[in-house]
Amino acid sequence: MKLLTYKTANTEPRLGFIHNNQVIDMEDFGEISNFPLPNDMLDLIDLGFEIIQEITEMVNETPENFFEEISYKMDEVNILAPIEKPRKNIIGIGLNYTEHVAESARTLDTTGKLPTKPIIFSKPPTTVTATNTEIIKNTKLTSQLDWEVELAVVIGKKGKYVANADAMDYVFGYTVINDISARDCRREGQWIVSKGQDTFAPMGPILVTKDEIENPHNLNLSLKVNGVEKQNSNTKFLLFNINDLIEDLSIVFTLEPGDIIATGTPSGVGAGRNPQEWLYDGDVVEATVEGIGTIVNTIKEI
Repeated sequence: MKLLTYKTANTEPRLGFIHNNQVIDMEDFGEISNFPLPNDMLDLIDLGFEIIQEITEMVNETPENFFEEISYKMDEVNILAPIEKPRKNIIGIGLNYTEHVAESARTLDTTGKLPTKPIIFSKPPTTVTATNTEIIKNTKLTSQLDWEVELAVVIGKKGKYVANADAMDYVFGYTVINDISARDCRREGQWIVSKGQDTFAPMGPILVTKDEIENPHNLNLSLKVNGVEKQNSNTKFLLFNINDLIEDLSIVFTLEPGDIIATGTPSGVGAGRNPQEWLYDGDVVEATVEGIGTIVNTIKEI
């Protein structure tokens, strides 16, 4: 199922799903189906992944004319971040593609050695912004704004000490994140100032439930700046795959429904180029993951 958070000119943010290239309001669909459904993405996730199968079955059994009063055309809605306000920090994974490890070692304060365990950092909830919004570049803080397209995993149930083989049972779905980074804001090897500024986690455009992604470890991902391709790779090149990450993270802390894991970026970031390239006022960044979609954002200098 393709889920989204949206609003119209006349509504507050609402939960919906895409059906026949239209946005169907989730709460309204519940009403016509006599099956109460939530109006918030996190509330839906809290119901467990099993709810997706139930909703899908109801959709398949619902006559098409029933959708007319509760649907919008795609161009009639404003798509928001799938999870506008995460309950906790986004979990970021650093140096998780081999070629990105190499390019980072050339230009940043990393060693070039392949990590033996996942490198974990975080991004506060206030970093989240939607597609078709501005990424704020605070010129008092940074002159080296960079891009990082990533597959993001959304956790669907509570997990502690999760076995590697069972990790996919804890996944609810997937979305796209652009892990915006201010390269000159790293502090003695710590990354949160570099990664954690407001609007530094564009997310979306939708959340695709795991049943729609046959193999999350074989998805193309790419990024363009002003129409020019900068990154192009595949999740099969992850150093630590999703199973590895869930296993390792769940040893460190309890994973909970709605947690978001940004799995890392491939090579092609601005810091790794010769000469280095940065984002400036008015630049348009497009981050794409196969099977999910593209988020588009514009840089705004302040």
